[in-house]
Amino acid sequence: MSASDVLQVVLYITLLVATTAVLGIFMEKVFQGKSTFLDFFLKPVERAIYRFSGIDSVQEMNWKQYAVAVLWFNLCGGVVLLLLLLGQGSLPLNPQNLPGLGFPLALNTAVSFVTNTNWQAYSGEATMSYLSQMAGLGVQNFLSAATGIGVLLAFIRGLIRRQVDTLGNFWVDAVRSTLYILLPLSFALALILVSQGVVQTSSSYVTATTLMGQEQVIPLGPAASQIAIKQLGTNGGGFFGVNSAHPFENPTPLSNFLQMFAILCLPAALTVTYGKMVGSVRQGWTLFAAMMVVFLITLGAMFWAEYAGNPLFPTGAFLEGKEVRIGVANSILWGDVTTLASNGSVNAMHSSFSALAGGIAILNMLLGEVIFGGVGSGLYGMLMFVLLTVFIAGLMVGRTPEYLGKKIEAFEIKMAVVALLVPSICVLSLTVLGCTTEMGKASIANPGPHGLSEILYAFASMANNNGSAFAGLNAATLFYTLGGSVAMVVGRFAVIVPVLAIAGSMVRKKIAPPSSGTFPKDGGLFVGLLVSVVLIVGSLTFFPVLALGPVLEHLLIQGGRAF
Repeated sequence: MSASDVLQVVLYITLLVATTAVLGIFMEKVFQGKSTFLDFFLKPVERAIYRFSGIDSVQEMNWKQYAVAVLWFNLCGGVVLLLLLLGQGSLPLNPQNLPGLGFPLALNTAVSFVTNTNWQAYSGEATMSYLSQMAGLGVQNFLSAATGIGVLLAFIRGLIRRQVDTLGNFWVDAVRSTLYILLPLSFALALILVSQGVVQTSSSYVTATTLMGQEQVIPLGPAASQIAIKQLGTNGGGFFGVNSAHPFENPTPLSNFLQMFAILCLPAALTVTYGKMVGSVRQGWTLFAAMMVVFLITLGAMFWAEYAGNPLFPTGAFLEGKEVRIGVANSILWGDVTTLASNGSVNAMHSSFSALAGGIAILNMLLGEVIFGGVGSGLYGMLMFVLLTVFIAGLMVGRTPEYLGKKIEAFEIKMAVVALLVPSICVLSLTVLGCTTEMGKASIANPGPHGLSEILYAFASMANNNGSAFAGLNAATLFYTLGGSVAMVVGRFAVIVPVLAIAGSMVRKKIAPPSSGTFPKDGGLFVGLLVSVVLIVGSLTFFPVLALGPVLEHLLIQGGRAF
């Protein structure tokens, strides 16, 4: 690992911390309805959207109404996207005359983009028309991210309001998230990406003649606009099949760095937004610190595992599976960032990582995508761990647990456990089916523990709404498209509904002033306890399957076994 690699990691973390403070404060102003520099341009647009849509922006919702709005909004978006994909062969903006998708693949893709997963069992340039990419996948990149932010805002209101019944208005939260946050940032990033050489055109594909005299089709398309929101919205779906390893998606070192940075900038900044909204910036920075600790642990472990090399081939770190323009260090950093966030974009094939580095990428997702995680979803997922940590701390000192002055009772803990365990059960159940049925095993490209890792990675990615692929697994089969669709729905909405239920319970409670026996939630001790709970719960839940997959593969390699 060179000095320039270390410098880049340091620069990445430094810029992330600096942006977290600035962007977090700005988002708090947007979500609290305070004045911002964008109001002059966007307030008229916002009011026009409400009038056109028939939205009463002052009418608030209780948790059930908010949940119904979220579910209905995503169901309608999924149906529209499904119909668009099925009929794209008869629709405009299809210069390559690509046919409509088959129903299983169309269903899987629609579910994937609605749930902010962006799992892709296809190659975009050979499957999707420009209309499908822009009006279908690109639009859902915005809306799914706005959904996650909306649920987080409802949960925050549940914590800070007292003895009321409402959590805000989902339609207002979705509009403001999209209009004031996601659109301006995506527009700016897309312009920068175009300046770096990322393609943005509606022209047909170009046929070129190689030096060997062979014809080669060069795919084009409106890529930059989709890549900007795929990173900022922690979506991750690539315009081209090899995602951000493609030179038309990621042509330069600057585009690589900015895309990596865009993945975490909003999830990280939302911690400060949270702190500002609950009236304690220290609370927000405490959550940021806990996330950063785990990020540094996993990043360091992945670097160690990759640069340790393979005793069968003692040549140091391998470039196999990595884009040579990007290199080993950038591939490791991106691999850790994208699996900690529910992003799923890749600039290297994770199946080619060392056994332990690949195992850490799997573990990152199995923790529930709460270390920064998806936009909104990562923070409300982490807050489920916060409630569990507060409950455990209360048991240890024999005191009724409370958070932000509100008592944590049996209902909140039950809902938090449901939100944390249901996706885990889904991952393990589908992995068992994949390993024990012929239709599951038929897709495996590698035997032994690596084959188990391929299946585990796929369902961990889908059930935790990540979307990245391990490579080597044929996911375009009926078993994985339909099973994956179930996993993505469960991983998204089996968490959202309990989160909103907790918010609905907490918002009706009164706030008690802190006393001498109150356990502080904004210091180093709480950071350590929270990190321990996250790692222990994640590790113990999945330790057996991880031991049979990446850990066993590592031990076999160290013993000189190749398979």
